[in-house]
Amino acid sequence: MTELMGRAGEILHTVTPSDLATHWNNDIPVLATPILLWLSELAAMRALEDLLPTTAMTLGIAHDSRHLAPTPLGFTISVSARVKAVTGKYVTFDVKATDGFEVILSGTHTRAIIEREKFEERVADKSTGARP
Repeated sequence: MTELMGRAGEILHTVTPSDLATHWNNDIPVLATPILLWLSELAAMRALEDLLPTTAMTLGIAHDSRHLAPTPLGFTISVSARVKAVTGKYVTFDVKATDGFEVILSGTHTRAIIEREKFEERVADKSTGARP
């Protein structure tokens, strides 16, 4: 998996009303942290696009990030993820987001590379009430 080292993905996203903290029980109309974390996951997934076999997929398993500054409605943000470590099936990314004025997110995100079929079977079993 050394071919993953240094791979990067980026997402450009314009903050819309549905991205605001006002949808998360807050009365301040700024970009909500859950949306920013989701975008960092998408950037990490983009970094791995076309590198994994179709039988594999990745799942987000950890975040260690800080939401550093508010971003108002209408701003376009850039969210990037760069592979910093690969340990077995785990891929750790440095994640960062900016809003044109300042860094708004900094941290790490880890994803696990897993077998798609096994995961789908596990979900199906859980959906039908089957226990391991």
